[in-house]
Amino acid sequence: MLRGLRIPVAATVGMIADGMMIDEILEAYPDPEADDITESLRYAAEAVRERELPLLKAA
Repeated sequence: MLRGLRIPVAATVGMIADGMMIDEILEAYPDPEADDITESLRYAAEAVRERELPLLKAA
């Protein structure tokens, strides 16, 4: 969860992966701050560090 908010890190990372910009996410969810989004990306990067994950081809 983002800084005690009810927004899962996976949701934030998914929005970025879908092409949303940070300002668009902040518009859709007014409680988080830009630093929260950045920290969620750092957390996700650390979670997958040293792991091999298969890349899926876009359809």
